[in-house]
Formats: sequence, structure tokens, C-alpha cells
Amino acid sequence: MTIHDPRLTPARADLAARSLEGTIAAPRYASGTPARVIEGLAPLRREPRPDAGLDTEALHGERLTVYDEDQEGWAWVQLARDGYVGYLPSHAILKGEAPAPTHRVAALRTFVFPGPSIKEPPLLWLSLGAEVTIRREIEVRGRVFGLTETGGAIVMQHLAPLGSAETDPVAVAERFLGTPYLWGGKSSLGIDCSGLVQTALAACGLKAPRDSDMQEAALGTPVGLDPSAWRRGDLLFWPGHVALVRDRDTMLHANAHTMSTAIEGLAAGLARIEAAGTPLRTVKRL
Repeated sequence: MTIHDPRLTPARADLAARSLEGTIAAPRYASGTPARVIEGLAPLRREPRPDAGLDTEALHGERLTVYDEDQEGWAWVQLARDGYVGYLPSHAILKGEAPAPTHRVAALRTFVFPGPSIKEPPLLWLSLGAEVTIRREIEVRGRVFGLTETGGAIVMQHLAPLGSAETDPVAVAERFLGTPYLWGGKSSLGIDCSGLVQTALAACGLKAPRDSDMQEAALGTPVGLDPSAWRRGDLLFWPGHVALVRDRDTMLHANAHTMSTAIEGLAAGLARIEAAGTPLRTVKRL
């Protein structure tokens, strides 16, 4: 019998994606409607209510499929980037086909202004990894702005072409130093351990699952547990946690111990986490 991960399977008691017909029994099936996130950040929750658990977040520009909407303003969706299924606020998305994104946010965060002036009140903020469609560029007083398809303006120095990729995921993750720890978070306002890894790898053109157990199973090749064999960028996995090796002496991770994204000594961190009852389980090299 095939076991379907509910985090990645668009099926519930009353409805399933039409692509699952014949695999999962449901009273009805839906083909789904394409959509994208139009707010700076949208919470994806496990139930359609604002106090439900936060499973992950969707950044501006992320593509998704909407399978159902209720009268309370919630859409049941599956994200295209990592396949996660859950409920997004309907006001955070726009249904229908959208122009292809051209750029990604490369700065830790940036603003969308109503016009090419940094003195105008921003329309919204975007976090690293958000995607936008730039129609044209305009220079105003020596500053170059990108004009989006909706008429907003973004400082171009905060953007990178969508096809470009950074080379060091650890350097990307270091930009989040001091960011508060947030379970399910995936932005510069709050991020968790696997969200940090997923975001850093995405900036380097590497696709990664959302949660640490998925990342442990899917990413890289195994490396021994001897720290002397590790190198920058290796991924350290414990049950429910992941960190990046920064150098021979330190690791970088979003963690609930410091409640932030922080650099921690390798020896001290390994000992601390093992003392809490969860010894290091796996090391993976990309």
C-alpha cells in the first residue's frame, strides 16, 4: 500500500486533486486553478483559521494551485515550489495565469514603492527569495528602479535575474543572522531551521524540500559523523533539526536555543544537542 505524506498530498476527507483520482478515494475531485502570492508573505496553515498551526510561509510571487475556497476567506492550496499543502488567506493570492517572473529578491529584504522614489510610502515589503516580474528599468537621480507588471517600483540593486545563482549557501544563510526563530517561518522577519536551509539553497539554484526530515532523505550524499571530515556547506541533521557547517569550528542554524539564526561552536553545539537527548544522526554533502 502506498503511503502518502499528508504534507505533500492534496487530499482531505471531502476532496482531492484530480491527479490523485484512482489513487486516493474521495467524494469529489478538483483540477485546481493556478494562482500566485501577491502579498509580501502569506502564512500556510494546517487548518482554515488564523490560530491554526503555521506549517510554512509562501513568499511573494510563489506559484500555487487552488483546489478549494471557503466563505471565511481561506484557500486550500498546494505550493509549486516545494509541494506543501495547506490553507492560505484568499486575500494573499491572485488566481489566474500570471506573467513569468524575471527577478528574485537577493537582499535580505526590500520594498515595493508606488513609484520610482524611495521617499514614497512602500506598498509592501519583500523577503529574500521572493520573485517579481520587472517590465522595464528606469533611472531616477542616479538610482535604478525596476517597474513591476502592477506598476510598483523596486530598487534594482536589491534584485538578481531569476536565472542567476549564488555559489555559497552558507553566505546566503549568514544574511539571516539575528533573525528571530519562528516555527514554520521562511522570511527575514522569522525563520526556522529547515526554512533557512531551503531559502539558502534556493538562492544558489538548488531545490530543496521544506522540512528537515524531507531534506535529510532527499538532499546530497552521506558523510561520516567525524567532524574532521566535514566542510563548509555540509548539512547536519538531528531528529527535527538541521544546521549548516560554516567552517571547521562553527555551524550556522536557526534554532530555538538562542531563538534566532546564530553561529554556534561545533563542539559545543553538538554536545549541547546530544545532552538534550538527540545526538547527531546524519551528515549530508550537496
